[in-house]
Amino acid sequence: MKNRVIKFLGVAAVIVFVLAGCGPSAHVETSRNANFNKYRTFAWAEKKDRRGRTGGSTMMENQIKTAISSRLESRMGWQQVSRNPDVVLSYDVLVERGSRVESDPRYSWGGFRTFYNPYSRRFYNVYYPSRFMGYDNYEVPTKEGTITVTMVDADNDETVMQGWATDEVNSRRISAKEIDRIVDAIFRKWESSTRNAGTDGRRNAPRYGGR
Repeated sequence: MKNRVIKFLGVAAVIVFVLAGCGPSAHVETSRNANFNKYRTFAWAEKKDRRGRTGGSTMMENQIKTAISSRLESRMGWQQVSRNPDVVLSYDVLVERGSRVESDPRYSWGGFRTFYNPYSRRFYNVYYPSRFMGYDNYEVPTKEGTITVTMVDADNDETVMQGWATDEVNSRRISAKEIDRIVDAIFRKWESSTRNAGTDGRRNAPRYGGR
C-alpha cells in the first residue's frame, strides 16, 4: 500500500510539472538606466489610427488595460493618474495562427490466431500480445495570442521596460481569463528578471505591496 501511495505521488508530481511548463512563454527587457523604485504613478498612452485620430477602446482592450493596471497598483503600489505621470504605458495585442505537436501511442495487433497441426490433426490457438510500437506525431492547428506591454519614462521618453508573452487562445478575441494568464506571466517574468539582475542602485527589483 505504501509503495502505491509513493508511486501515485510521483506520477502526480510529474503531471504538475508538465502542466506548469505549458503556461505562457514570457520575455522581458529592461533599460540599464531604469530605477523602478523612483516611479510612483502611471498613465496610458492614447492609441491613434493611421490618420492620427483617437478611437474608442473595445471590450478586449479595456480588459487588457485593467489587467495591467491592477497589477501595477496591487504589486507595485503605483497609482494611475491623468496628469504628470512618472511612466506612460502602451500595449499591443496580436493573434495569429500557430500549431502544436501532439502524439498518440501506437500498438501492434494483439489477439488469438488459429493454426492447424497436421500431425495431431487438431486446431490450436496462439495468443499474440499487443506491443508498444512508438508514437504517431501530428500537428494540431491553434491560435496564439501575444500581448506586449511597453513602459516609457515620461520625463525623457526612454523605454525602460518592454515585456511580452504568448499563449494559446480560443479565438481572435482573447478572453478575460486568457488575458489575465498572459499578463500575469509578464509580471512574474519582470519580477524574476529584475531580482536576478541584482540591486546595484539602477536596476532595483520592483517594489511589491505598498508605496
